[in-house]
Amino acid sequence: MRRIKTAALISGRGSNMAALVEAARALDYPAEIALVLSNRADAAGLEFAKSQGVATALLPSKGQTREAFDAALDAQLRAHGVELIALAGFMRVLTPEFVAKWEGRMINVHPSLLPDFKGLDTHARALGEGRTEHGCTVHYVSAELDAGEIIAQARVPVLAGDDAHALSQRVLEQEHKLYPKALADVARRLLD
Repeated sequence: MRRIKTAALISGRGSNMAALVEAARALDYPAEIALVLSNRADAAGLEFAKSQGVATALLPSKGQTREAFDAALDAQLRAHGVELIALAGFMRVLTPEFVAKWEGRMINVHPSLLPDFKGLDTHARALGEGRTEHGCTVHYVSAELDAGEIIAQARVPVLAGDDAHALSQRVLEQEHKLYPKALADVARRLLD
């Protein structure tokens, strides 16, 4: 069975990337995690990927323009034969030119029920507004931050006594379930 060669882009611990790698172990999973790339040398997820036999790459973003970084990123992805990108805690805003090159083939997981709470500090913002429900969204990446077409969402209740950390942990559990399912759906569409 042909599988879609997928790159997971990370900037930190890579827990969502790890969930994707675990899911891709199944022989009938339609995506192969062919590369884990980080813009930060201290990203703990790189060690996990190496321990799983997944190719890794480091592409430092400091000291480069966004355009130069994105051009180098595109070259790395193409050199590895990547067909699909899964952003998994990749803390970079990509240029519109890069996004256009990968349109329909780049997805992201975001810790809110988009279109609510784009950007950072989503859990604190949900609590600050007194929301009773929060969650996560997998979406296609567009030039506008966290505004691409929604692929899937998972909801969690906001519980009495929640702080941002407790809420974030429950949302992260759902991300680890939702993202592998959404990646599989996108990969199957690309195979059709």
